[in-house]
Amino acid sequence: MLETCTLGLDTSNYTTSAALLQNGVVENCGKLLPVKPGEIGLRQSDAVFHHTRQLPQVFSGLKNAVRGVRAIGVSNRPRDAEDSYMPCFLVGVGTAEMLGQALGIPVYRFSHQQGHIAAALYSANCLTYLTHPFLAFHLSGGTTEAVLVQPADDGRIFSTQLVARSLDLKAGQVIDRIGVLLGLPFPAGRYLDPLACACGEAIRVRASMKGADCSLSGVENKCRALVEKGAPKETVAAVCMAHVIAAVDAMCAALQAQYGALPVVFSGGVSSNSMLRAQMTARYGAIFAEPRFSADNAAGPAVLAALREERISCAC
Repeated sequence: MLETCTLGLDTSNYTTSAALLQNGVVENCGKLLPVKPGEIGLRQSDAVFHHTRQLPQVFSGLKNAVRGVRAIGVSNRPRDAEDSYMPCFLVGVGTAEMLGQALGIPVYRFSHQQGHIAAALYSANCLTYLTHPFLAFHLSGGTTEAVLVQPADDGRIFSTQLVARSLDLKAGQVIDRIGVLLGLPFPAGRYLDPLACACGEAIRVRASMKGADCSLSGVENKCRALVEKGAPKETVAAVCMAHVIAAVDAMCAALQAQYGALPVVFSGGVSSNSMLRAQMTARYGAIFAEPRFSADNAAGPAVLAALREERISCAC
């Protein structure tokens, strides 16, 4: 498995990524899109502009990027759904199609979410999960969802069914907003994590749930109130993370009650959080992507393109 040499491209809302899969090993290069200090995001037009500038730089970071490449995988939309669309992915798709035509090799399109799931399975050495159903959480600045993953016989490799989500703010949005409120750089996850871990208080919170769906809109107000009262940054960070973890825990518990004790996989930038990883691993035996494969990356599309090519070869 994964003997085919493939190239992966992903131009998500905050990171320009390119990856080369060769001899089963992924070399991934990525560069965050520039966000001005104090701001908590980018307009799509700005994201497209920065991807257009950065993709050649990122691509040049791969050694022998096109030598021996037999297929290209690219993220073309956020989720595996007909109405899922973001302009920023057009930069990666256009580049992939031009390279494919120039090299005479196939280009396979996958959703950004599929890429995250594949990258998590690859980094955890659990690609065999794709042969049976499991639950996958995608936690990021734009997505807080759980999907039921099942094997697929078509070009998608696997299908995803949305089974739980945040009804308002996303986990990454909450973390970034509180991080910026505390004066941390954007995106704030990597800085908020050690701050929360440094809190010596026992933080107990209750998740706001509607079935298996969660609500995170109240977390920002609670944290702002703490800041206004002069609470230590460590306490504010810990309260923020406690609410996010409680919500994800409640989602997972509700889904396992509904679907049974299926394996659980976590992907997306928020999944890099050490406190979340510790709790969900202990309670559910969940597997996580390595931190470098949790954040936006192009490893997933490269892996999926290889699986697609190898499936075609086996069918011939």
